[in-house]
Amino acid sequence: MTKLQVAIDLLTTADALALAEKVAPHVDIIELGTPLIKSEGLGVIRAVKDAHPDKIVFADLKTADAGALEARIAFEAGADLVTVLGTADDSTILGAVEAAKEAGKGIVVDLIGVADKAARARQVVDLGVEFVEFHAGLDEQAQPGFSLTTLLEAGTASEVRFSVAGGVNIHSITAVKAAGADVAVAGGSIYGAVDPALAAAALQAELN
Repeated sequence: MTKLQVAIDLLTTADALALAEKVAPHVDIIELGTPLIKSEGLGVIRAVKDAHPDKIVFADLKTADAGALEARIAFEAGADLVTVLGTADDSTILGAVEAAKEAGKGIVVDLIGVADKAARARQVVDLGVEFVEFHAGLDEQAQPGFSLTTLLEAGTASEVRFSVAGGVNIHSITAVKAAGADVAVAGGSIYGAVDPALAAAALQAELN
């Protein structure tokens, strides 16, 4: 069954905790977005994990170098999953994977900015990552002609465990599930909703 991940791209720990409290009953994974961690530091990871110990806490570091070091400090702060960029050197990914094995946690490779996402996904899975995120960032989504379908097709073609992030909402989440995604990542369609809990519940219902 496809899991639901909420991407919290807010900027304060207080706001992140408030949103997590509302949506936690309806999501499997709580992602702390890169802007949030840059704004608040690693303390926000610990705060969310302490508040929701039963949830998978995903630290979206988007590591590009020093993979073992950055993964280790995020795991020590309470993260269960940490992202490394697919554009990073294989040695960076391998270092992060080794740190994950030591901690009993996992590494996710984010394919933002990768041209041939399916091919790179197959490569990094061989390095021992948990799964691969087929991701279009906010800037890419704003470009004319962007389509979530492209990500879904690449994910299906990769034949690896994958998540999808980039415009997932109530209108597209059925297609995400049909594409075989292990995780559907929803950000703005949850935290930008008038009622985030209701939005998350609706997405979860579509997946179930």
